[in-house]
Amino acid sequence: MIKTKIALSCLSLFVSFNALALLPPGNDVTTTPDQYYLKNEQAVDSLALLPPPPEPGSILLLNDQAMYEKGRLLRNTERGKQAVEDANLAAGGIANAFSTAFGYPINAKDAPEIYKLLTNMIEDAGDLATRSAKVKYMRIRPFAFYNVPTCNTKEQDKLSTNGSYPSGHTSIGWASALVLAEINPARQDTIFKRGYELGQSRVICGYHWQSDIDAARVVAAATVATLHSNAEFQKQLQKAKEEFARLAK
Repeated sequence: MIKTKIALSCLSLFVSFNALALLPPGNDVTTTPDQYYLKNEQAVDSLALLPPPPEPGSILLLNDQAMYEKGRLLRNTERGKQAVEDANLAAGGIANAFSTAFGYPINAKDAPEIYKLLTNMIEDAGDLATRSAKVKYMRIRPFAFYNVPTCNTKEQDKLSTNGSYPSGHTSIGWASALVLAEINPARQDTIFKRGYELGQSRVICGYHWQSDIDAARVVAAATVATLHSNAEFQKQLQKAKEEFARLAK
């Protein structure tokens, strides 16, 4: 945990000086306070933070294509079924996805403060943190590139108009894992594994390339570092830690 805190502190300094900028217009805490802690001008700028997505003919793109094919082979397996379930992170989906790994049910009834912490940071890590790079690059998604349906087609039309790089779902999942591991460090390995799986599920389903996933984990770490400097997030995080202490007794 000491190494994790040092890494977040260093990343926070990097974000402060190198990756904060005005984002394309959209929602933030001033318009949707139940899904954000940050204002546009406070958020991580993924365009400034990340390199461009892999270029055609590059080794990185060949890896993306290989990982897509590997993921597609898993769709008719138990892992593939999990990937379909992982596609739903709306409302209580993200909290529910981590309940088993966390060791306690995370919902509005059993753990309201932890639940509120996660749901209120969803779009800080998702939309707000990924918006600028998505808008700039508008990278085509694998299912559209190959014209092959995803493992959960109900989102395809909407996602086909949204850039692939970086992955918002992955950023939400990894940011949630970082925060939950801070609350329950005894289960951090299990929590991190679950957070990692959420990202890989996006590759299995064909929503994202592997490089979208890798980039999103960087964005998520930067977002969590930034959130730690936000007073409202700090206040809710403390409530969540106190609630967990009661649950763990």
